Amino acid sequence: MKVLVTGGIGYIGSHTVVELLESGHDVVVVDNLCSSSFQTTNKIKEISGREFEFHQIDLRDKTELNRVFEVHTNIEAVIHFAGLKSVEESIEKPLSYYSNNVVATTNLCEAMTRVGVKKLIFSSSATVYGDKNTMPVKESDLIGKATNPYGSSKIIIENMLTELACSDPDWQIISLRYFNPVGAHQSGLIGENPLNNPTNLVPCVANVAIGRLEKLKVYGNDYPTEDGTAVRDFIHVLDLAAGHLKALERLSFPFSKMEVFNLGTGLGHSVLEVVEMFREISGRAIPIRFSERRDGDVATSWADVRKANEVLNWYAKRSLEQMIIDAWRWNVNHNKSFELSA
Repeated sequence: MKVLVTGGIGYIGSHTVVELLESGHDVVVVDNLCSSSFQTTNKIKEISGREFEFHQIDLRDKTELNRVFEVHTNIEAVIHFAGLKSVEESIEKPLSYYSNNVVATTNLCEAMTRVGVKKLIFSSSATVYGDKNTMPVKESDLIGKATNPYGSSKIIIENMLTELACSDPDWQIISLRYFNPVGAHQSGLIGENPLNNPTNLVPCVANVAIGRLEKLKVYGNDYPTEDGTAVRDFIHVLDLAAGHLKALERLSFPFSKMEVFNLGTGLGHSVLEVVEMFREISGRAIPIRFSERRDGDVATSWADVRKANEVLNWYAKRSLEQMIIDAWRWNVNHNKSFELSA
């Protein structure tokens, strides 16, 4: 199958492109490179041993987006990763998030409609659940009260896609609600590499371990959890990538309306648990500075993954330890000046 992957040079997108190529699919990638590096294209090719088409465009540019579909007339499905994803930044720059996430997705769906490509996998998020649900959260739980503009943008898009699928039964749409992606490809060639200051936990921990940051800022130690820090469902990025291939298989079967699946492990780990495991694996000191809770964060979030297990036949296979091992390998490889010896 020929698949268009938007945001395919980013963290999750790049790992999914590798999985697609290694599974025999032909891939076209579009990415505006606002939060990723062109060098990743070469790493993807090195890992997979295959070529793919790349176009540097912004999905908000309708002319360039339509041209991609004109050039590649045999695209059969789209996996849509492109968008901004920082909870903290979204609170500071809400308009940017609605433009990059909502407007871009609208343009994509219009372009797909124009050429009759109606198979879509959307990169959603557990942030759509907000803070009112009990754990673990199920796909049937209430959404619509996100605690930040990033989550709100995902809710708007999910609602739009739901209505699109209802309006035209030819559309086959799957929304994958990610929990907290961690880790890197086992080759150490690609991993999470934010161009700006990272806001996700593991890249921040890694920056302390390699000496780029003096201390790790932990937002909140007074949550109603066992150690007072927030609890999250961390999932290996390769397990997440595999979930997209399972979703792509699902698009070959008829189903009514849009389908939604949680992708997580079903297990919760606290911030301090992750930090301690990173200390053990890296052998590095990780000094901590506790700060006030961050706006938009919830105390606990982990997934009920039974639906993905049963319908997609997808299972998260890698442990938190493996996630940290792979993340650390990537960071050591990526930071050539860093020495493993203290």
